Amino acid sequence: MAATLNLDKTRNIGIIAHIDAGKTTVTERILYYTGRVHKMGEVHDGEATMDWMQEEKERGITITSAVTSCPWKGHRVNIIDTPGHVDFTMEVERSLRVLDGAVGVFCAVGGVEPQSETVWHQADRYRVPKMAFVNKLDRVGADFFRAVHMMEDRLGAVPLVLQLPWGAEDRFRGIIDLLEMRAIVWEEETLGAEYEYVPIPREMAEEAQEYRERMLETLADKNDAIMEKYLAEEELDPGVLKPAIRRATIRLDLVPVFCGSALRNKGIQPLLDGIVDFLPSPMDIPPVKGHHPATGKEEERRARSKDPLAALAFKVAMDQGRKMTYLRIYSGTVKAGDTVFNVGKGTKEKVARLLRMHSNKRERIDQASAGEIVAAMGLKATTTGDTLCTEEAPILLEPIRFNDPVITMAVEPKRVQDQDRLLDSLAKLSEEDPTFRFKTDEETGQIVISGMGELHLEIIVGRLEREFSVETSRGRPQVVHRETISLPVEHEEIFQRELGGQEHFAGVRVALSPLERAAGNRFVDRCENPDLTEELLEAIRQGVSEAANAGVLMGYPVIDVETALLDVRIKEGASGEMAFRVAAAMAFKNACVKAKPLLLEPIMATEILVPEEFTGEVIADLNARKGKVEQITSKGPVQVVNARVPLARMFGYSTALRSLSQGRGTFTMHFSHYDQA
Repeated sequence: MAATLNLDKTRNIGIIAHIDAGKTTVTERILYYTGRVHKMGEVHDGEATMDWMQEEKERGITITSAVTSCPWKGHRVNIIDTPGHVDFTMEVERSLRVLDGAVGVFCAVGGVEPQSETVWHQADRYRVPKMAFVNKLDRVGADFFRAVHMMEDRLGAVPLVLQLPWGAEDRFRGIIDLLEMRAIVWEEETLGAEYEYVPIPREMAEEAQEYRERMLETLADKNDAIMEKYLAEEELDPGVLKPAIRRATIRLDLVPVFCGSALRNKGIQPLLDGIVDFLPSPMDIPPVKGHHPATGKEEERRARSKDPLAALAFKVAMDQGRKMTYLRIYSGTVKAGDTVFNVGKGTKEKVARLLRMHSNKRERIDQASAGEIVAAMGLKATTTGDTLCTEEAPILLEPIRFNDPVITMAVEPKRVQDQDRLLDSLAKLSEEDPTFRFKTDEETGQIVISGMGELHLEIIVGRLEREFSVETSRGRPQVVHRETISLPVEHEEIFQRELGGQEHFAGVRVALSPLERAAGNRFVDRCENPDLTEELLEAIRQGVSEAANAGVLMGYPVIDVETALLDVRIKEGASGEMAFRVAAAMAFKNACVKAKPLLLEPIMATEILVPEEFTGEVIADLNARKGKVEQITSKGPVQVVNARVPLARMFGYSTALRSLSQGRGTFTMHFSHYDQA
């Protein structure tokens, strides 16, 4: 492959879809027919090129987005194969942020499935032009037209059907091309590498004519020049139609629809032609926008290799313990050995090596320029979402937005001596995956890991054992409670003791009263005894504060209590700071016992997005979890339910929500306040 290609001959595309729609199989076929691989790997055999991680091979799903590039008819197509499982939506998010176009793969049986909806709307948010490929037409129950109808219905897309299936299920033979008005059939013996054009069969001629008319009407709606020719009944050949379809696709007016069966090796070459014909090159998309870090003024960079460098780090991967950073270069050129400026962190970084990736294999290159997606070694401080540029022409590109984790799990090493290695390994994994976090809980001493779902955390734990050789035990994290009081009380405590031949004496009278939730603790001095010095007052304050760290019910911290110091008793020569600290702590503890202590639990503010038809089941489930629904609002076809729910009842909620909403509901939650358990 030529080291450099014209920018207008480059396509940066992503393959996006619901889990099991056949994204990875489509990508495998593309690599085989473009000559990038010489043997087709199958997902079900754990042999797929793009699913290279051990966890991906075992489960038969894509977990991490893999990058590759291949040649097709004088063009270079850079492809990112993205995951389809909801736990890894953020892998799709970061890929869409740097792509120019996307191919949505839909199962002809399942149609538009929940995760397809999610990733499609993510692509809409980044204004990424899209094509659709209706896959698995050989499966029992395949229905091409139902899938197209669901695209209109669920995605709000305007599908432009460019191909019809010839036959269905086990009688699926090939496709009818409505642009060229001919049929295409594939050779079984060459695994679909060879195909031929044949006349449209007689039994399909009428249907093909009807759908060509529909295609022309849809296109004429979006293009005045085509409208004029169509109304004048002029000949509309592919040479006229293709540029018009391309413009409408790039403007996001239309979605060209292709069809086939990747597993049966049918329909892939015309899909590749469509990628080259209809999806944008880096030159077709608007210049990337950012702002000047010092002045805040908006700046833009065009896709030109002679312009100043602007690149976005969109993914960090650990490769045999070394850090590899994936970059999308928007403008300028970067060479191996160059020093670049990380504008967000204000540091200079040296690019040790540049690599063109083919899944987990690599090819060293000397330089990369605008429009390319490459990996760089040697960038120590750079993390996901950072902008790299030159110091002379700084620009800060919009970073990538990541959702906060929604589920947590406690882990500990099986061997005590692995504690440091576990923390070190978790730090590496969290650098690689921004939706994965970990912390050591100060109160329970547990290491708590957080992620986007149960599968996400399972895979993290699997990687700890496989890649970092750290065996762990895992369990549900303990919910950290708090304590408070329910009644106002007064209490006097006298501390009198002889220690080391010296008498210690202190008397403290306090009044404790409950405060409203989330008010915190307050200490008030109402003592009018003139003998109380500043030093003794500070000792009393410390004693109360230390006692509040461990309550009288279960040893949890005490919150939302006002402690007022009413009076002190002092004995000359015997009342020191230590005596008053002990007396104050005892006074606080014993007053708490009298004040009817309560246990408080953490309450989470939860926002659930769910299609209207499942709202009833979701609310009933929240009530069963002792949640309080505060507000329900409409957001198009989706209902937004805001509720407050005890954290202890939210473990396993992501799985429960998926089964309640047929996989179409999503939720986020964050800590709100403590309330009575």
